[in-house]
Amino acid sequence: MKRRDLDCAPGCPVEATLDLIDGKWKGVILFHLQSGRLRFGELRRKMPGITQRMLTKQLRALEDDGLVLREVFAEVPPRVEYELSAMGESLRPVIDALKRWAEEHRARTGPDAAIAAPAERHVGA
Repeated sequence: MKRRDLDCAPGCPVEATLDLIDGKWKGVILFHLQSGRLRFGELRRKMPGITQRMLTKQLRALEDDGLVLREVFAEVPPRVEYELSAMGESLRPVIDALKRWAEEHRARTGPDAAIAAPAERHVGA
């Protein structure tokens, strides 16, 4: 029996929120920007697995969605800094909750989780 209050038809608020932070990198970028303004290179160093092209793409998407602010300084070489907008800052509890959940379930979220526990995930399904 399906509970009506848990239905999330297309266009529901949960879907809209997940669309804003979808993918592998957006949540990570938002997490790092919670500590304050960062330059592009600083973000890149905090996320060694991301390519320059992907970081640029994800930052642009976050900026387009109003979650991140970008400031370009008229210097040579140009300096660009990123920070959370008010809307991005309002996601702090969501990002913090994701971090807490991962810490509490570290055994299932670590790098070997997909290999170590696939059978456990299907128990009782």
